[in-house]
Amino acid sequence: MTIFQKIINREIPASIVHEDDLCLAFRDVNPQAPVHVLLIPKKPIVSLDHLTPDDATLCGHLLQMVPKVAALLGLEGGYRTVINTGVHGGQSVFHLHIHILGGRPLDWPPG
Repeated sequence: MTIFQKIINREIPASIVHEDDLCLAFRDVNPQAPVHVLLIPKKPIVSLDHLTPDDATLCGHLLQMVPKVAALLGLEGGYRTVINTGVHGGQSVFHLHIHILGGRPLDWPPG
């Protein structure tokens, strides 16, 4: 079980900013920007590489929630989304998650 599943199950506390039947958004404990939130599906999916055709509706929901969560966080000037996939992609928790970062101008390239 991942740390994210433990947050979903309320076994570990988190600063939750949004929750619905399909997903949960909470503040990152190691923020890389003034605003750094993780949006995760409640369904345990390891990464983008593990999506199936049955996950299409869930993925659409997650993407539609990104601007709603960003608005809740006051990110009117823009924000960045990041999905790390696999070890070489920088993924450290193997539960699909979207980073939503903002609150300052973000440079490019990121890494």
